[in-house]
Amino acid sequence: MTTTIKNKNMVNINTVYQRVLTIANKEQRGYITPQEFNILANQAQMDIFEQYFYDLNQYHRTDSINETIYADTVDILQEKIDHFEKYRVTVDMSSGSGVGVLPDYYRMGALYHKKLNRYYEIENVEQNEHHIYLSSPLTEPTLTRPIYVRYSVAGDNQTNRERRIQVYPEAITSEVYCNYVARPTTVRWGYTMVQDKPLYNPAASYTTHFELHQSEETDLVFKICALAGIVIKDPALYQSLAGEELINIKSEKQ
Repeated sequence: MTTTIKNKNMVNINTVYQRVLTIANKEQRGYITPQEFNILANQAQMDIFEQYFYDLNQYHRTDSINETIYADTVDILQEKIDHFEKYRVTVDMSSGSGVGVLPDYYRMGALYHKKLNRYYEIENVEQNEHHIYLSSPLTEPTLTRPIYVRYSVAGDNQTNRERRIQVYPEAITSEVYCNYVARPTTVRWGYTMVQDKPLYNPAASYTTHFELHQSEETDLVFKICALAGIVIKDPALYQSLAGEELINIKSEKQ
């Protein structure tokens, strides 16, 4: 059973799984279980997603820009990232005294403080520099020129260390917003067991599709198959698919 995905920013996970199985099973190379596939699928999705930012930086640094709107690489990459961008999300400032907790994010953008229906950007400064701002009358933060620093407390895990902030002046205890890029949702090829075999279940409570743009379907198949070659201990499958993926990437960047 196959479900239709109307959103261009999604790839049907069952379509990818069936293509991966077809390639992996060719010449009896091995079987990839749903559990293994889900792990590899999420790894592949994050690898492709992270590559967007490196590629975007690379193309921004080149002088040659394609003026054809539908073929401009920067525009294409930005469109793929745009789906994950969140705009003016409320920052939790309930602790008071300028202490805030950022929402879960993948890449943080700008922070703003809203005052009298105007938005003032909150400048991020390093921990070892913020005392300089606070001690000088010329740079002392104000309600219309605020700053913030990241900080952590003992026992914080990696996520909490990245999300805690201190805003100055400390009188800012509300109306703080942020823009950020969210990480892709964890994907899952969902199934129910029928006669001891996993049968695809497209229900939302079982299955979560890839959030990546539909154009990434082939790259997902290549990358998952290459990773699967390691799982099923088939170096030939890994080398073959890794080589095809490299050729595909080079052709896209020419």
